[in-house]
Amino acid sequence: MSNVRTVSDTKRAFYTIHTRPINSIYRRVVDELMVEMHLLTVNADFRYDPIYGLGVVTAFDRFMQGYRPEQDKPSIFVALCKALEQNPEQYQQDAEALRNEAVSLSLEDFLARVKQLDTEAASGLFGQFRSIAENSSFKYSRLFAIGLYTLLETMAPDVVKEEAKRNEALQTVAESLHISADKLQKDLELYRGNLEKMAQAQQVMADILQADRKKKEERARAKDAMTTPSTQEPSEPAS
Repeated sequence: MSNVRTVSDTKRAFYTIHTRPINSIYRRVVDELMVEMHLLTVNADFRYDPIYGLGVVTAFDRFMQGYRPEQDKPSIFVALCKALEQNPEQYQQDAEALRNEAVSLSLEDFLARVKQLDTEAASGLFGQFRSIAENSSFKYSRLFAIGLYTLLETMAPDVVKEEAKRNEALQTVAESLHISADKLQKDLELYRGNLEKMAQAQQVMADILQADRKKKEERARAKDAMTTPSTQEPSEPAS
């Protein structure tokens, strides 16, 4: 018999840990992220690394932006990780550490060092890169790609908005890590497109809620006008 956890096991564990209902337009986001992480963690070649962790944290934060009630978001993230028998604190701490390291780097220095992974001892971010480059069975994933993109975005937010420069940087990283540049770029194009769609869906939902609030306010004012007694003085009878 196989002891590999199923998607159903993971979903059951999630809803045992986070017992509040998920806001409707975000339910698909949570389910898809949960399934994606599940399929990775049960893969024999998968090994957690901080860049993947940064990708998970970034994807969750970006796609759950605007979630209400806001105080439920930490609980959802904790449940997501724990349902997969992962440590949510490790994800958050690794993501924060990588962002802090990326802030101190220029894109030029970053790419120069990425090209020299095999010629120098490295720690931190570049130590992670070297381990990945030397791992012939490294399990690439879309979430890892999002982690890489987040690093570039943190170092040079203006550069990543320019397609040619962004793709050139991704090509350099992919070659040094021995992963497919085409796959990396396609996954990130999909990610960027999905972010735009989610932002549009959030705006539509915000417009609907605003219109609904306006109608309720108008109904309330109309009701008050009907129930408030007139304070006008009665006119004196004609003599």
